[in-house]
Amino acid sequence: MTTDLAGKYGQWGIIAGGSDGVGAAFAHGMAARGMNIVLVARRQQVLDDRAAEIRSKHGVEVRTVQLDLSASDAPAELDVATSDLEVGLFVYNAGSDDRSAAFLDKDLATHLSLVHRNCTSVVDAAYRFGGPMVARGRGAVVLVTSGAAWVGGPTLATYGATKAFDLILAESLWAEWRGSGVDVLGLVLGATDTPSMHRALGAAGDSRRDLADPSDVAEEALEHLSDGPTWICGSSNPTGGSPFGALSRRDAVLALSRSLGVSDEQDVASVRNG
Repeated sequence: MTTDLAGKYGQWGIIAGGSDGVGAAFAHGMAARGMNIVLVARRQQVLDDRAAEIRSKHGVEVRTVQLDLSASDAPAELDVATSDLEVGLFVYNAGSDDRSAAFLDKDLATHLSLVHRNCTSVVDAAYRFGGPMVARGRGAVVLVTSGAAWVGGPTLATYGATKAFDLILAESLWAEWRGSGVDVLGLVLGATDTPSMHRALGAAGDSRRDLADPSDVAEEALEHLSDGPTWICGSSNPTGGSPFGALSRRDAVLALSRSLGVSDEQDVASVRNG
């Protein structure tokens, strides 16, 4: 741990989706580097418990903001709740998908809620909190995305599409803001040991032992905030391209399908059977 984030970017950091998993690990890592913390999530009791833990361990100020980031006015409410703060680092970590299922096996409202939380709210928050950073000439924005962003695959349609949106948005903002003093990082996660991952695995009757530690993920990201536009956690080539390399888009989709246990024949059958 080498970076004084408060000195470099500003005194306050916001973590949207900061109550557990990777978000909580970001909160601890940022607090350990001198930042006061704003935690944003849906469950007030979990927020309060996490805030008390961070205050006790790091001796920083912590605010909590209870919000559902899939609500249309959530970023505006967060802006108002933090209007008296100079926000130096904004981490958008919300937007996991607890249930991998075929597209038509989820109701439309679930898909649209995910799109709003992972796309509309991300744009809104990046605009509201990134603008003052650019005007000041310092700050950082982290958009947490996923390996599901690389290519489409079964049971990942809406989730993967939203994470691809976040990845391209992060890379584009990096390209626009890189001369302004504002760092932008699109953080690509693989399978990580978080409550939402375990809920998804449990729903699928699956279990895995090769899950990344959230603390390792957050530490890696915080030490490489200025190494954007993209950082692939746990990769031997973290600033590299898609792991599907030179495969055609079609072959990459089929490769991912096979890795998820869906054969080419099953793909065809699932389409025929609706």
